[in-house]
Amino acid sequence: MMQRVEKTFAGRKLSIETGRMAKQAAGSALVQFGDTMVLAAVTVSDNQSPLDFFPLLVEYREKTYAAGKIPGGYIKREGRPSDNEILSARIIDRTIRPLFPEGFKNEVQVFIYVISADQENAPDVLALVAASAALNASKIPFTTPVAATRIGRVQGKWLLNPTFEQLAYSDMELVVAGSADSINMVEGGALEVSEEDVVEAFGVAQKGIRELIAAQEELLKKMGAERPAKMEWAKAAVDQTLTSKVQDLANGKIKDALNQKDKHGRIAAVERVKKEIGEQMLVDFPDNGKDIKTLLGDVEYNQLRSQVLDSGFRVDGRKANEVRPITIDTTVIPRAHGSALFTRGQTQALVAATLGTANDVQRYETVNEAKESTKSFMLHYNFPPFSTGEVRPMRGTSRREIGHGNLAERALQGVLPAFDEFPYTIRIVSDVLESNGSSSMASVCGGSLALFDAGVPIRAAVAGVAMGLIKEGKKYAILTDILGTEDHLGDMDFKVAGTRNGITSIQMDIKIEGLDLNIMKEALAQAKEGRMHILGEMDKALDAPRGDLSPYAPRIVTMTISPEKIGDLIGPKGKTIRGIQDETGAELTVDDTGLVTIAAVGGESMERARQMVQALTAEPVVGETYEGTVKTTTPFGAFVEIMPGTEGLVHISEMRHERTEKTEDVVKKGDRVKVKLIDRDERGRLRLSMKALTPRPEGMPEPESNGGGSGGERPRREGSESRGDRGDRGGRPRRGGGAGRGGERRDRD
Repeated sequence: MMQRVEKTFAGRKLSIETGRMAKQAAGSALVQFGDTMVLAAVTVSDNQSPLDFFPLLVEYREKTYAAGKIPGGYIKREGRPSDNEILSARIIDRTIRPLFPEGFKNEVQVFIYVISADQENAPDVLALVAASAALNASKIPFTTPVAATRIGRVQGKWLLNPTFEQLAYSDMELVVAGSADSINMVEGGALEVSEEDVVEAFGVAQKGIRELIAAQEELLKKMGAERPAKMEWAKAAVDQTLTSKVQDLANGKIKDALNQKDKHGRIAAVERVKKEIGEQMLVDFPDNGKDIKTLLGDVEYNQLRSQVLDSGFRVDGRKANEVRPITIDTTVIPRAHGSALFTRGQTQALVAATLGTANDVQRYETVNEAKESTKSFMLHYNFPPFSTGEVRPMRGTSRREIGHGNLAERALQGVLPAFDEFPYTIRIVSDVLESNGSSSMASVCGGSLALFDAGVPIRAAVAGVAMGLIKEGKKYAILTDILGTEDHLGDMDFKVAGTRNGITSIQMDIKIEGLDLNIMKEALAQAKEGRMHILGEMDKALDAPRGDLSPYAPRIVTMTISPEKIGDLIGPKGKTIRGIQDETGAELTVDDTGLVTIAAVGGESMERARQMVQALTAEPVVGETYEGTVKTTTPFGAFVEIMPGTEGLVHISEMRHERTEKTEDVVKKGDRVKVKLIDRDERGRLRLSMKALTPRPEGMPEPESNGGGSGGERPRREGSESRGDRGDRGGRPRRGGGAGRGGERRDRD
């Protein structure tokens, strides 16, 4: 039976329903906000997985029919998920994963379909509400309702779930998720906002989350007896005698092995201890190999955490707020437009910046926008297996790589110059060469330095640092610049990037049920200290953008032409603009406003292209001199093309100071002549003069004031008709002749 709840949220109608769609799933829910609708369906396996981790799969897909579109390209159906869909799926996964009961290993799948998109309200935050409602309405042992809100701020006013139009004017965009009492996932970017502003945004988000959770709880209450009982499951039991023996043998040895400063030495020492104890225990417990492995992992987990909480020192000897040693090299790749090698401890990123033209922008389509969109800044993050000394298959770009690249991209996006000021497409590639924690933040630091090295006038340098947390009861420690081990065995991964003036990007994942705002506030303050230290080290290497671009980077100039001239520049089927590109080697683009962008690696080819565009599109200026070709001769003068497609009349009286009886006595068709533009009438017709460019012969009298020409023209008698009056004055004659002054020839029937 269908149940439905309707509420007003952020000034718009929100509804959550269950029992109408996808009824064979373990649980399903439909959420509507405005005309945006999201369907979530969840399923669960009846058997526990043999894997040593919880097998949760979250798939988020945007159906193109949701916006009344048909997929582009040759294949007219949805294919692999886009980056935007993967990022949305990660938001849901990171929020719900830590809230499943510990030890639960039945495979769970969460499918979210965006089935209607009003291109006003974002569906990703609604997807988490739908997933939470579906999970809580199912037999799956998920009992903590969660929700997400997007926070924006326009002119100092906080906005819950702002529209896409409002976000365009917002200085902050944060997606905050959690339960009624705590926050457990944050993702977003900002334009250099303070830590205090971020904490305030968390408080605003928490209020919205509570409203959304209250709506879910009301729906679950309405379901009553229809709501299925939670499935029965049991955490795998471990023999207590085995547990005690493993702990007695492993505690001291694993503690010593953990305190190796080198990552690979530490890993090797810990694995050696585990292997020795495992082989020893298998003698007495030959059927408990898997349990022994799990128990040894638990000992490692507890030893690292207790050491930090009890002594204040970490396994590599650092204090809680200490950043690892940093080394930086710039211009490490000779032919790259900008590059940097950023090393922090045993994490290293090789980052390269490439400058392209408007033709290099990324084009993409989503259901949330009416037409194709473009982006002129991209950051791509690569995490090869050798960075951790592993051997594993490469199967395309992973979800993790897309997520980390997006985080680093947002960190740098806010400090880039406007495209109008710096009309380049910018691509940054971060290849992680070594990884021992915080490689995404190393990519931010390396990306900032690579932009400086490329001469991109960014507003300020950007650095990032990853914060960790060890929490047992009320006792906790916040860790700066965490290691891979601390990320794996700790409770939080809180990444904060920004400039000296404020935060530009933030991401938080936790493995416990949630954090209160006081711990988050303290973590932000400690992250700021770490960020300032890293920025100081970056300044020692390169403290400002280089004064000039790389000699291998394209030079770009822009010029504006009349929109009416765009067709002349492009030519039939693009023939003219392609011809300029082929002849000069430059790359040209023109938009609907008449803005022409010319890019070329060599200054000579760029200038040649600029001159050719100017010649094609320039507007004639009265008083200027031009060299043109005689296109047609007539009894009353000659028509001269002074620019491609632009002709004017040299009246016979304007050819020379002396009297001219016949046009062909002075010029012939095909001649190249210099002329001066002496007039342009209200209809745009051009009057040219050749004699205006030559001195008047000595002794020649000045022309009479009532003459028809500008000098030397014979005066007309009253009622007479000059040769120039036989056609359109100043322009081409009408084809077929005229009907005399004041008349027009009519075609016969």
